[in-house]
Amino acid sequence: MAFYRRRLPHFDEIERPVFLTWRLHVSLPANRVFPAAALTPGPAFAAMDKLVDETRTGLFYLREPAVADTIVDALHCNANTLGRYVLHAFAVMPNHVHLLATPAIALPKLTKSLKGITAKRANAMLALTGATFWQEESYDHLVRNLEEFGKIRNYIENNPVRAGLVREAGDYRWSSASGPTRGSAPQLLI
Repeated sequence: MAFYRRRLPHFDEIERPVFLTWRLHVSLPANRVFPAAALTPGPAFAAMDKLVDETRTGLFYLREPAVADTIVDALHCNANTLGRYVLHAFAVMPNHVHLLATPAIALPKLTKSLKGITAKRANAMLALTGATFWQEESYDHLVRNLEEFGKIRNYIENNPVRAGLVREAGDYRWSSASGPTRGSAPQLLI
C-alpha cells in the first residue's frame, strides 16, 4: 500500500475499493465553517459533504445536463473502455462528484486522468477554456470491509435525495442508482 500526503493523507492500493470525492474549484462560500479539528476523518468528511450539498453560492457547473453527462460518460469510459477501475457507484452532484471504484491503476494517475479530461471537456462546453475547474486535491478513503462498502454505496446513491434534488435515488439521472448506469458489486474485499 502506497502512502502520500498533500494537505490530506492519501493511501493508495490497487485492487482495493476506494471512495473518492472531488469538487469544483471555488465551490464553497468564503464564510464557510470547517468541522472542528477534533472530528475524526469520517465525521469531518460527512460535515464537509453536507456543507457542499447545502451551499447556495459558488459554482454549480455540474447542474448543466451536458456537463453532468460528460462526467458520467468519462466515469464509464475509464471503467469499461480503458479498464482503469471497476465502477461500483457514483453520483455527479451540482458541485462535486462521488465515486466508489476498485482501481486497476495507481490512485494519483486515476484521479489526474478523470479530473483532467473532464475539466478540459467541461471548460470547452462552458467557454471557460484554461480556467481551473476542479479543486486540486481529492478526498479518498480505502474501503475496509463489505459492510462499509454497502454503507458508502448507499451514501453515494442517496446523496441526491439528502441534497433535496430528487425524492427517490433511482430518479437522479447522474447516479449509479438510476437504471442503466448502475455500477457493479465488489469482487474482492479484504
